[in-house]
Amino acid sequence: MIITIANNKGGVGKSTLAVHLAAWLTEQGHTVTLADCDTQQSSSVWIREAMPKVETVVLSSPSEILNELPVLAREADFVVADGPGSNTETSRALLLRADFAIVPCKASMLEVRALAQATQVLREARDIRGGRPDAVIVLNMVGKNYRLTKDMKDAAVSLQLPLAQTHMILRQIYADAPGQAAVAWQLGSRAREAADEVNQLFREILPQAYRQQGRSKRTVTAAS
Repeated sequence: MIITIANNKGGVGKSTLAVHLAAWLTEQGHTVTLADCDTQQSSSVWIREAMPKVETVVLSSPSEILNELPVLAREADFVVADGPGSNTETSRALLLRADFAIVPCKASMLEVRALAQATQVLREARDIRGGRPDAVIVLNMVGKNYRLTKDMKDAAVSLQLPLAQTHMILRQIYADAPGQAAVAWQLGSRAREAADEVNQLFREILPQAYRQQGRSKRTVTAAS
């Protein structure tokens, strides 16, 4: 499965989502490759330090993305592709190969309205591919006392994209994690809320990827 973190706008937390998703999928026991398609290459550097088991590859052009992503998908359970903040052609190539797109968005009416433009490439890819890829909006960098307004819900509905119920709160821990060469659940008790939040989000939007730890062992014990 190829999962693209997609939004043509920068500063919405794409790399944070990509790295945590790749690490979470690895923790579930899946083989994972992170494809870093951003010129800054921050996510590949971060994940190599935080979760060395995750394979990384840098794809620097649309043609590389179109050619290499299917190959990578045959070699791993999941490919997580971190897209750029501005290059439309790169974003288009990613969405033409993706099975699923996660669209991070800051929690404000202006940001949600801006998604109409930011998701234009997604709509074009869906037109070409008969509705694929599936996609979900994830509100990111949300204030702790934030409440989703009806206007924002309506704006999301107008884009014909579902909105994840779990939001990612604006937390200092996410900003600190790259410098600590870690993801949230590796940073101890001070990051417990962030770790729980990440787990809840990914279990919600990728339920098929979640593997309950110890389930087989308990089943065998009960059967005995």
